[in-house]
Amino acid sequence: MVTTSFQVTSFRPPAVAVTGSSGGGGPSGAESPRRSAAGLLALGLAVIPLLLSSLPATAGMLDTVKQNPALARSLCEQFKQLNASGQSATSKESIARVAASQGLSTIDAEVLTTYVIGLHCPDVR
Repeated sequence: MVTTSFQVTSFRPPAVAVTGSSGGGGPSGAESPRRSAAGLLALGLAVIPLLLSSLPATAGMLDTVKQNPALARSLCEQFKQLNASGQSATSKESIARVAASQGLSTIDAEVLTTYVIGLHCPDVR
């Protein structure tokens, strides 16, 4: 009779050195993850006002379409003509045309196009 024995040992992953400045004093890299998180938080807090500052402009732009249904109908007709010629109303070229004709940034024109299509001409692609 053959007897086999196995020895079970626990696995410990190798230690990984964390690089970065420790700011003196403590063990190298001990506070690096905290500093990275704090840096990301600071960056996020700095960017939020920039994002929020564009909201009133976008809301005003959408209100213009709400208060002027003729503009929405006109845009829908342009989008339908694009579709009839095999072009997408949400293509970069179409968005650029809307931006130029309405005096908008490309991003605002994209928002406007999506809004108009969604509410006024859902059959447009």
